[in-house]
Amino acid sequence: MDNVLKVALAQIAPVWLDKLATLKKIEATIVAAAKENAELVVFGEALLPGYPFWLALTNGAGWDLKVNKELHAHYVRNAIQIEAGELDGVCKLAKEHQMAIYLGIIERPKNRGGHSIYCSLVYIDQNGNIQSVHRKLQPTYDERLTWAPGDGNGLQVHALKQFTVGGLNCWENWMPLPRTALYGQGENLHIAVWPGSDHNTKDITRFIARESRSYVISVSSLMKKEDFPTDTPHLNAILENAPDVLANGGSCIAGPDGEWLLEPVLNQEGLLFHTLDFNRVYEERQNFDPVGHYSRPDVTKLIVNRERQSTVEFED
Repeated sequence: MDNVLKVALAQIAPVWLDKLATLKKIEATIVAAAKENAELVVFGEALLPGYPFWLALTNGAGWDLKVNKELHAHYVRNAIQIEAGELDGVCKLAKEHQMAIYLGIIERPKNRGGHSIYCSLVYIDQNGNIQSVHRKLQPTYDERLTWAPGDGNGLQVHALKQFTVGGLNCWENWMPLPRTALYGQGENLHIAVWPGSDHNTKDITRFIARESRSYVISVSSLMKKEDFPTDTPHLNAILENAPDVLANGGSCIAGPDGEWLLEPVLNQEGLLFHTLDFNRVYEERQNFDPVGHYSRPDVTKLIVNRERQSTVEFED
């Protein structure tokens, strides 16, 4: 049954800015998805170890404020360094259960010095191998105060049964050219990850599906006021301005015709399952294919730089 794929949308809250506790929760969620025979499980943007909600709550743009510096340092300490093996446990579970995984992380890469952090989407294949790490090209608004801009190296797609999967982070999904870069590689199952809330997912999910004639899976995290750990630095300053619900979910799936297969699910923590039939892609590409028969590459063409960017290049 290579034409069908059972997917799991992991709509969960992080143990905010605690990477070890959040990793344990992620691993438990993978095991639960495996018990339901899921073949692909998707987690939200920046889930590991969490979204930088404090920026909008503590005068995040204030210059030289101790609250911002100390929270940023705490965030960096809880970011993930893939080269140090911090995702090995997740990779082991992917291999054990023959399950592909998309996971949103905050990455602290060695090849950029190890001090700046990036909002990254990691794809782990069914053999437990990390196949791509996509660093968000353009952090959104106040995110730029803590996340660095990424590069095109992660604009890659991957074979999963008959499907070709690719993914983008949050508002990157509104960027036409990165979407086109994935379409041009044959993407037909698009993964859109979000920090949470249906105001992000309710329109763009169906739009991308309609534009690309692909399946689109949007996965969001959850976050409530009571989810902030008690040992969070400057917790009182965060809670003073925090709403009761910071991220209400909104995970959903649209089919290749742009119609809902799973409407946005709000305020519900756990796994959401659906089985996708690849044949629906071919049916909808009959009348529109944005990079195939309904394109004019002799008139308009996209050029993509997928080189992994680094400040230093050594020639030893």
